[in-house]
Amino acid sequence: MTDVTATGGGSQGLATEIDAELRARARPERAEQEKAYLKSSLEHYGTSMPAIRGAVRSVVGRAALGHDDVVALTDELWALPVHERRQAAVEVLEFYQARLVAGDMPLLERLLRESRTWALVDGLAASVVGPLVEREPEAAAVLDRWARDEDFWIRRSAMLALLLALRRGEGDFARFTRYADALLEEKEFFIRKAIGWILRDTARKRPDMVFEWLLPRAARASGVTIREAVKPLSEERRAAVLAAR
Repeated sequence: MTDVTATGGGSQGLATEIDAELRARARPERAEQEKAYLKSSLEHYGTSMPAIRGAVRSVVGRAALGHDDVVALTDELWALPVHERRQAAVEVLEFYQARLVAGDMPLLERLLRESRTWALVDGLAASVVGPLVEREPEAAAVLDRWARDEDFWIRRSAMLALLLALRRGEGDFARFTRYADALLEEKEFFIRKAIGWILRDTARKRPDMVFEWLLPRAARASGVTIREAVKPLSEERRAAVLAAR
């Protein structure tokens, strides 16, 4: 493994290497389809997620990146309006998420605000912000502000940052349900879906807790939320929640 400062071009050189890998693994016919599917304003190379992940790891796996290197490489990749470069930036952050500190929350918030699609937001929120918040509890206070933000992608991120810990049967269910309770009657599909998704994944390990929270709120929850949330519940409990609607 080599020190990034010893490689030619530093973070810019690594970004150029990753970009070349992304282009080499691209399929032009995929680019048009994905751009249309995501309603994206970005340029698309047509590189699949497994290929993006492989491209990033083939480059950063050879470099010993410190905190500042990770941030610099992320900025280099993100700077151009190319979907796959931005997806690669998310992969870099996830690969080196242990390097991040609470002081990086403004950077992550900026990236989330500029993402404008679940394809970037969800990985950033769940796999980058989530572990950071677990590791640096003072960063969790930022989520309280995000949960009230005017941007629904930021509100979604506040909840998804809690997903991985809850999925493991751990995490801050009280914080999540505080956010979810306030957002339960929202009309925005991506908020409704996120609430149901997190409840579903939490219920796989702790169905009693989810059922007890959801039942008295079933009449307020959207069909999207309910359909996801009840999937791991017993047939009897699913019926009780649906009847309460």
